[in-house]
Amino acid sequence: MSLDKETVRKIASLARLKVPDEELETMAGELNNILGWIEQLREVDTEGIAPMTSVTVTVPALRADRVTDGGYVDLVLANAPEEVANSFVVPKVIE
Repeated sequence: MSLDKETVRKIASLARLKVPDEELETMAGELNNILGWIEQLREVDTEGIAPMTSVTVTVPALRADRVTDGGYVDLVLANAPEEVANSFVVPKVIE
């Protein structure tokens, strides 16, 4: 796929970028190079290769989802200027 100046202008507009007309040709060349690299990557045989998020094998540290502290509603709400039904009352911000 080859990008021309008009396509680059449209991409820049969609990305909300201001690109001067004299730089469109240069940017088209750079984007075409990037697309060329992507085409090269598509030629690599990745059949049987598992997707990975890191180059090292890691096991996430998991913990039980349980409450370890809490039950201090009165202490927490003691600092509230106003509370209703065990909740903070805040001013309305959307009209």
